[in-house]
Amino acid sequence: MGNKKFNTFLGILILVLVVWMLKGTFMQPGISSLKGGFTEIAHYRNDNNTGPIQHVFAVTVKDTSIAELEAYGNFMPHHKGGNTKVYFFAAGNPVPDQLNAGNVNFDPNFDQYCIALYEKTAMGNASVQKNPFQ
Repeated sequence: MGNKKFNTFLGILILVLVVWMLKGTFMQPGISSLKGGFTEIAHYRNDNNTGPIQHVFAVTVKDTSIAELEAYGNFMPHHKGGNTKVYFFAAGNPVPDQLNAGNVNFDPNFDQYCIALYEKTAMGNASVQKNPFQ
């Protein structure tokens, strides 16, 4: 009789642990859980075998006062030895829809509308710079 109670208790315990692990696996925070209303407009990634992988994103932000810019940038793909840049623009302002590799990633006419730049370097150092073109 005592063995049956122990097996029932053990079964319930295992079931609770499995449900807890599945909840932790499938309920991870993501970009949609961030405040600020982010919308990706353009993305550039250089082709393989052409040097370090470079990702460049142009993103609009609806509410800049509560925007979690660094958290958003950390969700973006980054490769060891590569570089990731995310340019943030206020929603409603002009945003580039074509991005390029190199130091100048879009037409300089859009510089005045860029409110912030997130950059993660090849060494893994991340930074957010407000008004990067002023």
